[in-house]
Amino acid sequence: MNDPKLDLYLSHRRALIDYARSIAGGRAQAEDVVQDAWLRFADTRSDHTLSNPLGYLYRIVRNLALDAGRRLATEQREPESATRLGELVASTPSPEAQVCDEDALQMIAKALLELPDRTRIAFEMHRLGDYTLQQIAQHLGVSVGLVHSLVRDAMTHCAQCLGEHED
Repeated sequence: MNDPKLDLYLSHRRALIDYARSIAGGRAQAEDVVQDAWLRFADTRSDHTLSNPLGYLYRIVRNLALDAGRRLATEQREPESATRLGELVASTPSPEAQVCDEDALQMIAKALLELPDRTRIAFEMHRLGDYTLQQIAQHLGVSVGLVHSLVRDAMTHCAQCLGEHED
């Protein structure tokens, strides 16, 4: 199969690399640029006849080499930003931490089931529902001081249940 685009590319590849090297800065970058240029050049519609295919190929190389040169200059100006990227801490917990957290949540859920209903309701309303102690007292029909004691007792019980399972 005789492909005129491929023949043109292969016959001028070395010159294209030299041309890209003068713009992009290095041989490795130039080879990458020429390879990308070939992919773009080969992807042009075959029904569109180019009046100057070699000139078009050089234009693609020039544009890609300029982009590569700008990227390289930016990386050289700010080398610490590239290294800092690898040092960033993940915003999500590790799989081990996720498993530990899930285990702790299961233990807390079990501990809450062990509590008397009024104590559990007071704790859930305060810690999970963001209700004030006054709102909880009104809902349960008890004093604010008693609600405070109920929430504290629930928290103490949950902490004890978590502490028993640490090992």
